[in-house]
Amino acid sequence: MKRLAAASAGALTIAALIAPAHASAAANSATTSIPVDPATSIEMHVNANCVAAENRCFFDTTANLLTPDGPIGFPGDTWARQTITLRSSSRDTWQEASYSAPAGNPRETKGANHENVLSKMYRALNNVEISITYFGGGPIERFKADGDSVPTDWTYGRPDTKSNFYACSQIQVVYGGVNLTTPTACAQTTFS
Repeated sequence: MKRLAAASAGALTIAALIAPAHASAAANSATTSIPVDPATSIEMHVNANCVAAENRCFFDTTANLLTPDGPIGFPGDTWARQTITLRSSSRDTWQEASYSAPAGNPRETKGANHENVLSKMYRALNNVEISITYFGGGPIERFKADGDSVPTDWTYGRPDTKSNFYACSQIQVVYGGVNLTTPTACAQTTFS
């Protein structure tokens, strides 16, 4: 009887070791803020999520005012400039990225003007920078951006799923006597 139990336990262990891996993702988020006055602050939120089954990392950002009643959008006289930087922990990794600003618009790889939100993507050898300029205020949804990137190894031309992925963002907001820039919020993740 003891031999049968030992054999069953051994078979279960082997089955567990050779079972196919499930597609999984690794996600991380970061939030920074800067006070406008004792009751209000400007927040920058960044989320990053790398999906191994797709060899792709996704990101999204949101900027808002945080008031005692909760998060709200920005006043009508707002002008703001947001910068999003996508990079890897490997200097040999290129970011093949696209984005939407505001989120929900068609994906861009160069630049666009959607709803008086101007955006432009700048590519470097090992990072991508997205610059978004907002003319006018509005609800929180207007200050959301999202996108994806395939971190690609320059040497082999294949997706780099071993290095860390970073999505960082900050925003400068100007309205009614306010001119403030949030600290940079960085979400760091890996493929799992």
